[in-house]
Amino acid sequence: MNMYAVPSPGIPGCPPGLEYLTTVDQLLIKQKVEVVELVGFESNNKYEVRNAMGQNVFYAVEENDCLSRQCCGPLRPFNIHVLDNFGQEIISVTRPLKCMSCFFPCCLQELEVQAPPGNTVGYVIQQWHPLSPKFIVANEHNEPVLKIHGPFCGWSCLPDVDFEILTMDEVSKIGKISKQWTGLLREAFTDADNFGIQFPMDLDVRMKAVMIGACFLI
Repeated sequence: MNMYAVPSPGIPGCPPGLEYLTTVDQLLIKQKVEVVELVGFESNNKYEVRNAMGQNVFYAVEENDCLSRQCCGPLRPFNIHVLDNFGQEIISVTRPLKCMSCFFPCCLQELEVQAPPGNTVGYVIQQWHPLSPKFIVANEHNEPVLKIHGPFCGWSCLPDVDFEILTMDEVSKIGKISKQWTGLLREAFTDADNFGIQFPMDLDVRMKAVMIGACFLI
């Protein structure tokens, strides 16, 4: 079986490089474990983005400096470059340095998604809530489009966690982002995570790209 997904030809109105996203309703983002993380040294994260058949669709590489990785940990600022199977960057995800807390409504998390780089397609913005993580998914004009709701504060200790993707009126659940447990030994020595995304097949392809960015924020 071919381990690489074959890209679709250009589609009118679709940002170049995102054509394949029009054909899928779920993705798996799998973090690659670096040997140095097993000895407690934080390295730049690398990810494989796969379809439901296990084929590699995209690759993602984190870019930041060593000091931020060691001192700020998961709160560090980053740029993530999402590449297709030909090494062409098709999505850029940028998160500035912010302080995160369940109890204080300042310095909440946010990120910007560009596809291709230089062309903003949306934002993910954390909303303040004392007990659970909540996010707004906005379009390129910063207009709210969808919501993401996670479980109670302390969710990161749970083995399997679902973040629901909701319409703005919170009436309909249209998908989810799931953190999948990778096993006790691996969780104990690394911060590697696997995330699954499910969304409607007909969701705007730009919002699908933003959902990929939301995984990196979560």
